[in-house]
Amino acid sequence: MRLLLLDNFDSFTFTLADYLRQLGAEVVVRRNNVALGELQALDFDGIVLSPGPGTPSQAGVMPTLIEAFYQQVPMLGVCLGHQALGEFFRGTIVRAARPMHGKVAEMCCDPAEPLFAGLPALQSVTRYHSLVLREPLPPALVSLARTTGPTPELMALRHCTLPLYGVQFHPEALLTPHGLAILANWLRCCIIAKTGN
Repeated sequence: MRLLLLDNFDSFTFTLADYLRQLGAEVVVRRNNVALGELQALDFDGIVLSPGPGTPSQAGVMPTLIEAFYQQVPMLGVCLGHQALGEFFRGTIVRAARPMHGKVAEMCCDPAEPLFAGLPALQSVTRYHSLVLREPLPPALVSLARTTGPTPELMALRHCTLPLYGVQFHPEALLTPHGLAILANWLRCCIIAKTGN
């Protein structure tokens, strides 16, 4: 499985790449300041949109990359990448209840969903963000996970028909204990999208 990892100038990008390589993927990393044509010339089976600073509209080629490939290959958006996928499908980005930079939160997810298959419904995740996608989501998107507590916030989504997923948390963070398994589940989604089984 060959992946394009779009680096939004984030220090976590290479940890994310390392996790994906541990799972057997071949990972090609390109920064978001390259031309779309350079990315289109590459051969890949899936795209990972990395975390990063700012908002999706400030993330270079990322919005254009999503537009060019969302119907062609599976995608996983992480943090900023998750927000970019949500915004592309007309979701609204708002300020989180409070900034979460290196904070661990409890998340409730649906283990029946492929992204969380075989994992507990309640798990700890690491958050580094001050923005979130507001619910309810637009019709094209399905909520997969939220934080627990008095002000639940969206932590994961998928497209209703396409193999596109987003996670607001950092699966590659040390204090996200099931992060590697979540990435493995996403890679299985890529294989199914490519081979049909």
